[in-house]
Amino acid sequence: MKNKFWIAFSSIEQIDSQFTLKLFEYFKDIEKAFNANQNDLKNIEGLSIKKAEHFLRLRDKVNPDKVFKSVVDKGINYLAFDDKKYPDMLKQIDNPPAILYYKGKPDRINFEKTLAVVGSRRTSKYAKDAVNLLLSELKNTDICIVSGLASGIDTCAHTAAIENNLKTIGVIASGFDYVYPAANKDLYKKIENENGVIFTEYFPTFEPLKFRFPQRNRIVSGLSYGTLVAEASIKSGALITAHLTLDQGRELMCIPGQITNPNTEGIYKLLKNGATMVTNADDILEALNWEIKPAEQLKMDLTNLDEIETEILKAIEIEEKSVDEIMSVVKIDLDTLLINLTTMELKGIIEQVNGDRYKRV
Repeated sequence: MKNKFWIAFSSIEQIDSQFTLKLFEYFKDIEKAFNANQNDLKNIEGLSIKKAEHFLRLRDKVNPDKVFKSVVDKGINYLAFDDKKYPDMLKQIDNPPAILYYKGKPDRINFEKTLAVVGSRRTSKYAKDAVNLLLSELKNTDICIVSGLASGIDTCAHTAAIENNLKTIGVIASGFDYVYPAANKDLYKKIENENGVIFTEYFPTFEPLKFRFPQRNRIVSGLSYGTLVAEASIKSGALITAHLTLDQGRELMCIPGQITNPNTEGIYKLLKNGATMVTNADDILEALNWEIKPAEQLKMDLTNLDEIETEILKAIEIEEKSVDEIMSVVKIDLDTLLINLTTMELKGIIEQVNGDRYKRV
């Protein structure tokens, strides 16, 4: 079980993902990396003797089996950097997290259509209304909203996603032993149990310290094809995320705000420097080159389903299924099923994923 060594690395609060991945890249094996001695480490380019010795002192205090058990016993799941299910978008950024702890179900998410929504914690009613309006225009689509589960725009974005039947990813700046802010406890549970997934790179016992919030932001933008900034002062976490978005080569978009609001100074600076102005959902779709079926059209298609199509849709309501799995539920022959699956795919109601598996759009 090599995963316990990824967890063991992450349990050492004084080292970061960059250090862990440097050793993993050198040894090509996380167990060998964790159990390396001073002679092994001295051959790694750019790793000072002092830093190597510091790691060895800390490493010797860690019991990999014990920290692994502590995570499993808390019902926390994880994706290590070398896991096939680790998000591809994150692997492309500088300093990706070595491990992602999570609650919820990543397989609910369409990682091909992820949009980060960020902004001020002390946000105006105007900005909240704008976010609610834009996400309502994306209702019932497979777009996933990514944000940081903080107060203000983050909370507004996650809540609006849930209200409009969109999946959502929350990226937190602490381990799962903490819920911050405490007021979002119910929102955490809603995302975890129904609407998406919560990710963190931090071992469960790590507190939500101030420096971890800007670190967390690279994951918010890194998971996303584009970032929409709703409100941002000149010195704000949202502006940090905006710059990370550009550094990562992703699309940056902004909602124009009231010029009398100091929280829009950062917005207009970004717009003047080339960020895309967003006043409706079509601006987002055009910037990201996404095509979606309008909610009204999707709704019309669902009302016109025949009996077999309705049964097929029920079969894949919760999770994607293979052709054989759908057959066992719907109780029809293969030819009839394939004809119906093709028809429903052309209507844009379902889509084929991972070979012969189908999921609801």
